Amino acid sequence: MTFGGKTVLVTGAGGGIGAEYVSAFTAHGAAVVALDLPEFDVTSERDWQLAVTKAGSVDVLVNNAAVYGDIGRKRPLTELTVSDWDRVLTVNVRGTWQGIKAVVPALTEGGSIVNISSVAGRIGAPGFAHYVASKSAIEGLTRAAARELGPLGIRVNTVAPGLVSTDATRGLNTPDYIAAAARGRSLRREMTPHDLVGAVLWLASPASAFVTGQTLIVDGGQVFT
Repeated sequence: MTFGGKTVLVTGAGGGIGAEYVSAFTAHGAAVVALDLPEFDVTSERDWQLAVTKAGSVDVLVNNAAVYGDIGRKRPLTELTVSDWDRVLTVNVRGTWQGIKAVVPALTEGGSIVNISSVAGRIGAPGFAHYVASKSAIEGLTRAAARELGPLGIRVNTVAPGLVSTDATRGLNTPDYIAAAARGRSLRREMTPHDLVGAVLWLASPASAFVTGQTLIVDGGQVFT
């Protein structure tokens, strides 16, 4: 899977998992446009227009940006406010849709869009219903986009990570919770950002040229579908 001569846009690229994607694509020869706050807002149509103009033609979009680490403490859905809900759904779902919409005119034939959801949407993880709902919505959006964009030769897929051991995850969860997640996997260890790289590169590359509308779960064998 080489990306020489290819242009890749990655949102949420400033640290953690996003930075891992940027490193991986760069190492495989891609020209990467790394997008993140405060310079880039996925909910701004103007920012998307500027990013696409800067990139020129686009071969791959990785929609990774999301409200997660700064979501606040976990709490019951009855304690969430309308502003809590709207903030998460606006960034995580609307921002993903805006990214798809913005890059379509610039995507080359055979272009690939990789969205990032979460197994939290599959297991209904308690404590942040707005985040769970947003990640479930991304999988539905992926299927709809795959249907609409397939005739243009554009593929749209999703990677659904399990609980990744990042600073954001450690800020939201206790060590016992993270350890329990590791024990619940078939591969019984903590998940790292690097564990996602292979799946994202594969879906971005011609190696998966006949795969679209799918969600690839990468969680060490916790959730089976």
